[in-house]
Amino acid sequence: MRGSLVLDVGGGPGYFRDAFRGAGARYISVDSDLGELSARGRPEPGAVMGSGMALPIRDGAADVCYSSNVLEHVPDPWTMGEEMLRVTRPGGIVFLSFTVWLSPWGGHETAPWHYLGGESAARRYARRTGHDPKNRYGTSLFPVSVSDALLWARHTPSGELVEAFPRYHPWWARGLVRVPGLRELATWNLAVVLRRR
Repeated sequence: MRGSLVLDVGGGPGYFRDAFRGAGARYISVDSDLGELSARGRPEPGAVMGSGMALPIRDGAADVCYSSNVLEHVPDPWTMGEEMLRVTRPGGIVFLSFTVWLSPWGGHETAPWHYLGGESAARRYARRTGHDPKNRYGTSLFPVSVSDALLWARHTPSGELVEAFPRYHPWWARGLVRVPGLRELATWNLAVVLRRR
């Protein structure tokens, strides 16, 4: 990582900054929400405000393009995936992870009631807590599946799928992503690693 430029798409105030810088990388957080960029005070110098679906970064600028738990918060996740590939140099790495909609935590703070529908779960949450959930189905939370992620990753002309695995499970659970149906429920959080063509 030493000397590599890492773009953290949806990185907010730099949740992973210290880890990347500790490995010797140059780190830039990109986020569309000023509130997220400044969640720890003022935005860090060099932070970029911009949408993951239209990154304000030149083609091939990054050695690594990273995104943790953001994909389910954009209306067109594969546009964001293509943007991450676009801003990554040929041979560079794209890492993205997301909470799978049909997993127990797919509805975020409305889980497990999202199994009865996202809108219904949001209404139930509001009745129970007296306020709307931060993650609103159809506005800031969207259903993303393992199947769709694998389909995109295997067929994008811009990248080559290196690996897809359940992010928070032990190594021996990696085979889950190869079992249709079960993977949607049991993966919880999918990590996808691609190499830029």
